[in-house]
Amino acid sequence: MTVPTAVSRGPVFMFAERVFGRTSAVPLSRQAADDERAEAAKAEAWDLVRAAQDGDSSAFGRLYDRYVDVVYRYVLFRLGDRDLAEDVTSETFLRALRRITSVSYQGRDVGAWFVTIARNLVLDHVKSSRFKLEVVTDEVTEPGSAPFSVGAATQVGPEQEAISRATRAELLRCVAELGDDQRECIVLRFLQGLSVAETAEIMNRNEGAIKALQHRAVRRLAQLLPTGLR
Repeated sequence: MTVPTAVSRGPVFMFAERVFGRTSAVPLSRQAADDERAEAAKAEAWDLVRAAQDGDSSAFGRLYDRYVDVVYRYVLFRLGDRDLAEDVTSETFLRALRRITSVSYQGRDVGAWFVTIARNLVLDHVKSSRFKLEVVTDEVTEPGSAPFSVGAATQVGPEQEAISRATRAELLRCVAELGDDQRECIVLRFLQGLSVAETAEIMNRNEGAIKALQHRAVRRLAQLLPTGLR
């Protein structure tokens, strides 16, 4: 069987993109501007890494400020425990600080490196303890913050906000029902907004495997989501 190299952009996938802070159709000029900003941000982050490697402690502090929310939300979604997520996030950056001289530029955002450290800590916790995954939606879906930020030009009333929150919570509930690998792929690709290459690096798979995994995960979500949300 031939696995598609890209997920079909059907209603479920476009809905997932919209809810997880993406748009299904972006003008080329805007996409180019977004790509340019993303590249500039990536370059700036690696400049901070190099400064931290040269002993600039304030540079690592700026890296922490830039990526702490990304790491915390990833860990919180994986473990479902706020206190534990805070501990794992703190340990992630302590390990990163100790290993800062070992990381080198590989064409990807340095955030993928932080998330990889966090992922390994999460896996260590899962192996060493018994716990029940509980998705915490109030912080993961906090309005006005990544990954569900609303543009400054977008005005939503309280009723629409309530509907949007309920919709996000329902989708997250369905994501929590996916298998471990599918769930992590969806979290990294859509909640964290990482590229296929970055997701592949974190999950220790090749890009083709990630595309196939994402395809299966979206198809499974299509089965889990209530008809009205598809």
